[in-house]
Amino acid sequence: MAVSSLTRFTVPLGGNQSATTQGLLMPKLQFRFRGLFENFGVSNPKTELTKQIVSFARPNLEMTPVEIPVYNSKVYIAGRPTWQTTNVVFRDDAGGNVSRLVGEQLQKQFDFMEQASASSGIDYKFISKFEVLDGANGAIEPVVLETWELYGCFLSSVNWGEASYGSNEPMTITISLRFDNALQTTNPGGVGNPVPRQNGTVITG
Repeated sequence: MAVSSLTRFTVPLGGNQSATTQGLLMPKLQFRFRGLFENFGVSNPKTELTKQIVSFARPNLEMTPVEIPVYNSKVYIAGRPTWQTTNVVFRDDAGGNVSRLVGEQLQKQFDFMEQASASSGIDYKFISKFEVLDGANGAIEPVVLETWELYGCFLSSVNWGEASYGSNEPMTITISLRFDNALQTTNPGGVGNPVPRQNGTVITG
């Protein structure tokens, strides 16, 4: 049948690695996701944040290189990991639910009226969760394809956007999350899932 040609829609690997039928793998789609927040702000429910999300950037990681000068050159090894800030964009609803929660979270971090700061990070830090879904809804429970859990979050910046007579777009609020650690869950594996430590036979860089 002609439909069997669809099994050729991928890159031939060559040698013994290519199967006679090797269809393309289904990709994760950018618009199938949800974001959840725990201990964000003061008011409940926090589900209004989830419902008003426009975009949620997955974490970015940088392994800071350690430079080791040697005789005629340099070598590099991996140093401390650094999680970059990540952005979440919300629609600013007419009821002010998102704006109120963002304001409450900022007040937990720093009281702008009294000019008083929180006594410790545990007083204001929260957990953020990003989940990639398979598209199911309603009576069919969605399957979570990937989860990122961000620990020790706080708001490093907030942008309340702008208004424009020349735009038909809804107003938005953009928050930047700074966090201490992130764990990824996929099936199988992910960042934070243990793998066997590899010890070389010769201890060199």
